[in-house]
Amino acid sequence: MVDARCPERSSGRMVSRLLRAALLAVGILTVASSCGAGSSAGTASDALSRGLQAHRAGRLDEATVAYFETLRRDPRNKFAYFDLGQIAHISNRPVAAESYYRLALEVDPSFGPALFNLAILRVDAGAAQEAIDLYQTLLVANPDYAAAHYNLGVALRSIGKQREGDEELARALRLDPTLPPPASAPAPAATH
Repeated sequence: MVDARCPERSSGRMVSRLLRAALLAVGILTVASSCGAGSSAGTASDALSRGLQAHRAGRLDEATVAYFETLRRDPRNKFAYFDLGQIAHISNRPVAAESYYRLALEVDPSFGPALFNLAILRVDAGAAQEAIDLYQTLLVANPDYAAAHYNLGVALRSIGKQREGDEELARALRLDPTLPPPASAPAPAATH
């Protein structure tokens, strides 16, 4: 149910519920595998490799199955959560994508790719300040991440912090001169 008075709060509750449901599903899969329900098809690493191959080939359903197999074998695999987030992200399912990115960040709070893509989703959802916080967290661990500086600059500009935004954009262009020069309102860099 959407709370019209505070859509961010209801969105937060929905994300929280989805995270709990996903963790429950992973927990059930883990228990099932420990009770002998697992096959001898290999390790979590093997499943992740199969998922990546299918993902790269555009076979997203096959990749999704392999990533869930990875999580069944290794419920704390941040890469499987991230890759499921990417699939949801490109499939225009932002709530699911956000849930998977947040699960990856529960495993590793400084996991750069999840921070980056989650920040993009938060900008798209109108939560620029949260996106700014995510980019800043990412840049603490990786201060030379040009695309993060670029997107941070865009987000800062969007909340009226023109000078700070311009500084971040200039830093991004110094780090990576191949980035497009910012227009009056540049678009965020692509997902990673």
